[in-house]
Amino acid sequence: MIEFFRKLLGLKKDAHYTEGDSMKKFLIAGLGNIGPKYENTRHNIGFKIVDFLARENDLTWETAKLGEVTVHKKKGRSFLLLKPSTYMNLSGKAVKYWLDKENIPLENLMVVTDDLNLQFGTLRVKTKGSDGGHNGLKDIQNVLQTTQYNRFRFGISDAFSKGRQVDYVLGEWDEEETKKLPERLKMASQIIESFGLAGIKETIVSFPRNATEFNIDQGVLYNFFGLRINGNGFSPITTSF
Repeated sequence: MIEFFRKLLGLKKDAHYTEGDSMKKFLIAGLGNIGPKYENTRHNIGFKIVDFLARENDLTWETAKLGEVTVHKKKGRSFLLLKPSTYMNLSGKAVKYWLDKENIPLENLMVVTDDLNLQFGTLRVKTKGSDGGHNGLKDIQNVLQTTQYNRFRFGISDAFSKGRQVDYVLGEWDEEETKKLPERLKMASQIIESFGLAGIKETIVSFPRNATEFNIDQGVLYNFFGLRINGNGFSPITTSF
């Protein structure tokens, strides 16, 4: 009976979503909480970024074990996009399962998450570090038993009063943030692709320079150092080891 419903729903049992050389396979884990209640919250920016990448490439999400998955293929690389269904605090279980299942090396993992300690729209890529008080990263660290994994943090700022952190993080984007999100999501997806195509070190070193562009429609200028210049001042893109 279970197998019947699995076939009916198009679910894959023990099937691999990625094939070929393990060094050309990448797991991009966007962290968030499942359900419409959390869909547009700041804490769900990890989901929003991988959703954007999937939508831009006409990909379809599939319900699988411990999350929703889809595969983005580009220039011989396979990016397995994952939205864990474990809720944020148990993200490590899903990340570990899909790393093992798809035989993806740890160095080809990138975890995408929010960061209160960065100004809104700041994009930071690191190859290691502490969990920074983030429960999703804390669980991943505990399950993988290492802090040596790539993480991509999206700044959501800390514009909340004392005792209001939970309400802020689980609150929805304000009008100004909503207007600015599309161009940041686009840049975030470019960083993810660069991670797979050029490698983490090359992405960290070169991306600020690659970010140099002028978008006439949105009036956004990225200078040589990757600083976002508009009427509101600077919003940096920071990348570091």
